[in-house]
Amino acid sequence: MELLVFVLGLCVGSFANVLIDRLPKGESVWFGRSHCDHCKKTLRWFELIPLLSYFLQGGRCRRCNKTLSLQYPIIELVTGIGFLYLPWTEWIIFSSLLVIFVTDLKYMIIPDSMIVIGVIGSIGAIRENMLAGLGAVLFFLVLYLITRGRGMGFGDVKLAFLLGLWLGF
Repeated sequence: MELLVFVLGLCVGSFANVLIDRLPKGESVWFGRSHCDHCKKTLRWFELIPLLSYFLQGGRCRRCNKTLSLQYPIIELVTGIGFLYLPWTEWIIFSSLLVIFVTDLKYMIIPDSMIVIGVIGSIGAIRENMLAGLGAVLFFLVLYLITRGRGMGFGDVKLAFLLGLWLGF
C-alpha cells in the first residue's frame, strides 16, 4: 500500500510542477502539452514519468540536451514522501502549500487558486479554526496597510488566512 501512496504522491507532485510553472503565467493547467523549457518541444509520454524520466534522461532534454531544472524531481519526491508520512486528510493542504511555496519563491506570486484549494482542503477545520484564520488575516492586513505593500504582498495576507485556518491558534 505504501508504494501505491508514494506513486500517487509522485504523480500529484508532477501535476504540482505544472501548476507552479503555468499558474503565474496565466496558462491553462488542463490544456496544452508539457514541453521542454529550453527548446519548447512537446514531451512524449515516456518523458513524463514522475521521477523516473528525469533520471533515465540524465536530467537533460532528449532533443536539445540542455539541463532540466532540479525543481521537477525534487517536487515530485517531496510530494511522494509527504503523502507517505501525512494523513490523507492533509494531502490537499500539503500539495497546495507546496505549490504556493515554490511559486512564491520562483515568481514572487501566490496564486489565489491555490489558496482556495487549500481552504477547501481545510474544510474539516473551518468551524474550529475560523477565528484563528480571521485573526491572522487581520494581523497581516494591518502590516500590509502600514507598509503600503512594501513589506509583503497581498498574497501573504490571504496565505495567513489559510495557515490560521489549518493550524489554529
